[in-house]
Amino acid sequence: MHAIEFENVDFAYSEEGKAEFCIKGLNFAVEEGEFVAVLGHNGSGKSTLARLSNGILVPDGGKITAFGTPLDEKHLFDVRKQVGVVFQNPDNQTVASIVEDDVAFGAENVALPREEIGRRIDFALKAVGMEACRHATVARLSGGQKQRVAIAGVLALKPRMMILDEATAMLDPKGRREITDVVLRLNKEEKITVLLITHFMEEALLADRAIVMNKGEIVMEGRPAEIFERHDELLTYNLTLPRIGLICKRLREGGMSVTDTLDIASLADEIASDLKGGTAS
Repeated sequence: MHAIEFENVDFAYSEEGKAEFCIKGLNFAVEEGEFVAVLGHNGSGKSTLARLSNGILVPDGGKITAFGTPLDEKHLFDVRKQVGVVFQNPDNQTVASIVEDDVAFGAENVALPREEIGRRIDFALKAVGMEACRHATVARLSGGQKQRVAIAGVLALKPRMMILDEATAMLDPKGRREITDVVLRLNKEEKITVLLITHFMEEALLADRAIVMNKGEIVMEGRPAEIFERHDELLTYNLTLPRIGLICKRLREGGMSVTDTLDIASLADEIASDLKGGTAS
């Protein structure tokens, strides 16, 4: 089943009476359980795609369905219980001063029984590794911790799909690793479908599939490793490989058998193994 499906979707922003198309004739789908990364430079349409997927924006034309349900005004509430969004700035998503109250907010809004809300809080905090901060003040947490609380708030609704719209953009490298580790675990262990909107190319390596957007269109699509092999084409869309990706590419060009990775230690092991095997010149 498709978790989300776009069929000939159009969307335009209006400025000074003129409509500027950001998305035009887009056909796109994410399978249930899939982890898809959406890449693109600023203004490529990737965040618009995220907002259309949850009904925050309404398309000007075409059809969007989520788990077989039309994403329209009649079904919007039901879809939003299944498709949750985590945004870029964790401070803008905070609604309560204490962690457990913040996580409970969404579950309370859908009128779940108190006992069930308690179970949802326990599940969500455990899923993001924040059990020890249950009674902490949100304002005193680090950026990465705040974003994990934001993810927990979405998880408390037990969605079938999670959209992360540049959710790591304001975090330092440690915070980004915390969030990507959590998201990957939720996808693999909880089977939650993930749509990751990002401009950090290295994050795409975690996904099953990556797409590249430019001017509201999908211009590249495939496994992340396949996309990264097309480095020259990426440059035409103002994208480039992460530094470790460039290192891997150069090593392969030099004759070493190394794979694309985010982990420096695993890359070092591959280099050592290759050298021991005598395959490098």
